[in-house]
Amino acid sequence: QVQLVESGGGLVQAGGSLRLSCAASGRTFSITVMGWFRQAPGKGREFVAGIPWSDGSTYYADSVKSRFTISRDNAKNTVYLQMDSLKPEDTAVYYCAAGYRNTASYDYLGQGTQVTVSS
Repeated sequence: QVQLVESGGGLVQAGGSLRLSCAASGRTFSITVMGWFRQAPGKGREFVAGIPWSDGSTYYADSVKSRFTISRDNAKNTVYLQMDSLKPEDTAVYYCAAGYRNTASYDYLGQGTQVTVSS
C-alpha cells in the first residue's frame, strides 16, 4: 500500500499562485507514476497532470498547460504542483494520485486539498 498526504491548498485571488505538495509513504519503491486530479463542485474528477517516476516526461490537461508545472523529488518521495495564473474555474478539491502498474494508470488517491480561486 501507498499512502499519500497533500498540503498547500488554500484561498487565492485570480491571477495568483499556489504550490501543492504530496508526500508518499509505504511501498514507495513500487511507484511508477504520480499525478494530480481535481474535482470541482458538481463535476466529475478530472486529470490535471502526471509525471512518471523514472523519466523526465510530464503530462498536462489542456486546461492547465502553460500555467501549471508538475515536478518530483524522488529522494523525498514527493510530487509538487506549481499553479500559476490561477482562474476561478480552477477552484476544486485537488487529489494526489500514484500508480504502480505503468505510467498511465493510478491506483492510490490522497484525501484531497481544497483550492479556491476568487474573482
